[in-house]
Order: sequence, then C-alpha cells, then structure tokens
Amino acid sequence: MDVNAAIAAASAIGGVCTGAAAVLAFRWSEREQARPTRTSLHTEAVLPPGVDTVLSVLRSSAVVLDEGDTVVKASSAAYALGLVRGGRLAVDRMLQMARETRRDGEIRQVELDLPRRSGRGEPLAVSARVAPLGSRLVLLLVEDLTEARRIEAVRRDFVANVSHELKTPVGALSLLSEAVMDAADDPEAVNRFAGRMQVEATRLTSLVQEIIDLSRVQNDDPLEDAEPVAVDDLVAEAIDRCRHPANTKQITMATVGAPDLYVWGHRGQLAAALGNLVENAVNYSPARTRVGIAGRRVPAPGGDLIEISVTDQGMGISQADRERIFERFYRVDPARSRATGGTGLGLSIVKHVAASHGGEVTVWSAEGQGSTFTLRLPEAGSARPSDRRDDAAGTSDADAPDDGAGHRVPPGEPYATTTPTPTHATPHPAPEVLP
Repeated sequence: MDVNAAIAAASAIGGVCTGAAAVLAFRWSEREQARPTRTSLHTEAVLPPGVDTVLSVLRSSAVVLDEGDTVVKASSAAYALGLVRGGRLAVDRMLQMARETRRDGEIRQVELDLPRRSGRGEPLAVSARVAPLGSRLVLLLVEDLTEARRIEAVRRDFVANVSHELKTPVGALSLLSEAVMDAADDPEAVNRFAGRMQVEATRLTSLVQEIIDLSRVQNDDPLEDAEPVAVDDLVAEAIDRCRHPANTKQITMATVGAPDLYVWGHRGQLAAALGNLVENAVNYSPARTRVGIAGRRVPAPGGDLIEISVTDQGMGISQADRERIFERFYRVDPARSRATGGTGLGLSIVKHVAASHGGEVTVWSAEGQGSTFTLRLPEAGSARPSDRRDDAAGTSDADAPDDGAGHRVPPGEPYATTTPTPTHATPHPAPEVLP
C-alpha cells in the first residue's frame, strides 16, 4: 500500500507540475503577442485614446510625429499634398517647427508656399500649425489656403478695377462741371460741355448697372425662377435693344427663325446675356456690314443643346486676347472700348449666365475676318411643340425662310430682317456661323 501511495503521490505531483508549466507557457505566449514590435510602434496603437477618431474628421491635413521624427499617423490629404514621403515629413520648415515644439512645448504656426507634386502650376499656399500631443508625440495640422487666396485676389482685383473705372467718368464730370461754370457767358461752350457731361453720365450709369447685374448673376440661382424661354423672343429682344445703334451705322441685323427652340432658365438673365453679345457685335462692326444671329438644336449625350450664334464682320480678336476676353474689365482695344462706351463687363456677365444655366459660351475669331460668339444652353425639352419635326439637322430647303426677295435661304444662313445693306456698300461676305 505504501508503494502504491507513493506512486500516486508522484503522479499527482507530476500532473501539477505539467499543468503549471502549461499555464506559464500560455502566459508567456500572450505576453509575447502583446509586446509591441518594430512595425507596430508606428501605428495607431501608440496614439492616445480618441485621437485617431478626431483626426479622421478634421478638414485639415494631419500628421503625427514621434520622438524620432517618424510619421506615426498621416491623413490621406497629407499624402495628397506631398507632406509625407517614405514615412517621413518631406517639408523641412515643418520638420524644424516640430522639433522646436517637442523641445519647448510651445504651439507654432506659419504660412508657407509649397510646390505642387507635379512640379507645374502655381505653388500651394498652406497654413501649418504644430502642437505637442502627449509627452512624446507632435501633431501637425496643415490647411490648404490656395483657393481662399485666389478668391481674395479676385476680389481685390475687382475692387481695384471698379475704383479705377469709376474714377474716369466721375473725374470727367467734375472737370466738365467746372468748365460749364467758367463758360457761363458762352452758350455754345455750355451746350458742348453739357453734351459731354451727358455722355459721361451715361457711361457711369451703364458701368454701375453692369456691376449690379454681374453681382446679381454671381449670387442668384437662376433655376429658382426658371421657365421655358423661346429663343425667338430672346433674339427679338436683343435686336430691339441694338436697333438704334445698328441703324445709325447702317448695319444689317440678320436672323434665322427658330420658332420651336426653347431653353430652360431665367428669362431676364438670358436676355441680358444675348443682348450683350449682339450689342458687342454692333459696336465693334464697321459701318454698312452685317450682324447675324442664328439658333439651332444640337444633339448631345445628356440631352439636346440649343446653340445661339452671333456673328459679326469686325476686326476680329487675336489668339492672346481670346484667352482673356471673358475676364472682368478686360478690353481687346481699350481706346476703342471707351469710344463705344464699353465697360469690359459684358462678356463676363455672359460667361456667368451661361455657367449658371448649365451651359457655356465660346468664341471663334480671325483677325480681319470677324468673330462668332456661340452660347450653348440646355434645351427645355418639355416646351417643344408636339407637331415639331424631329430633325436635329434643322429645316429642309422647302421650309427655309424667305429673304424678302423671293429667295430661299439655306438652313444656318442668316436672312435679313431689317433694312438691307445699301447697294454702294463694299461686298464683304459674312463669316460662317460656326458650331
């Protein structure tokens, strides 16, 4: 019995030892798995609780650096800006700020210009803010100020241009009023100066009105009061607006009838845009020439478009000027613009109206041959007459309008709707109305 008891006791002790060894091995395995590795030292696990969540919702680009200047955490925007490359902060000035903040614990902020990753284009304007994050980490927040700077520059230029443009007629009115006072005893001089004052007052009124129109176009949503607008009505309104200066210069206004074309948008803004194009064509065309206005439907993948083209026989626009003519206050020929009363805002208004209506305005021009401005707008499909022919190419020759002399005009060619060009005018064929 004593031998059996000894064997049993030994077995029990061996089992206890085996179990204790197994428990110790399991504990050691868990400890090894929980121990941070070289790669896990630079993951989200080292961040204080909640920091990762906060960084994920920030609009700014975020970068967290450890005591060795290694990137622990970086947002996708930081990579997009080129702040982080190869696990390191790529901007030396920001890296220096991070080291200084880690040393003294002070928050630092600076604005920098960074080159774009592509190496082309204007540099990026950013604001960098560095702050300590716990005892070992440093947080870098970078905000992209490029768009804000651009908008501020546009606003600043606009104010400067408006001030300059307003000073000219206001100064002229001041000088003319003094001249009238000095010439009080000379009725002829008073009448001459008074006429000049009326011209400057008209320029000032037009400038102020176009500034108001441009501000309204930029701030208002045209789709709030949108309605189907007939292209024929817009063309008729534009012609009425320019009839007097056209008759004065003996310019023939020619149109192509389009009774079934409708666009969707704000009638007042659309009329102002087309009116500006026609007015420019008349003002910059030589006497006894022709201005053509043509409308047509153009098939497009997202829905048919309506093209309204205004063609003149003026001096044309150079390639360099064509890239800038839609800028505010830009004039191709400043001296000629002042003679015609131009403010440099008309085409800018056209551009904003087209963009706010989901369309665009383009220009074709050749020096000495004239210009064609084309306004493209989405068609108001629901406003089409039910009996309209579904022929996107336009009307047939049989349905072409009459030019007033019994001749049919091919589709796309303007026909005269006002007084024809005098017979003594020099023949000068109008440029083709380009799509």
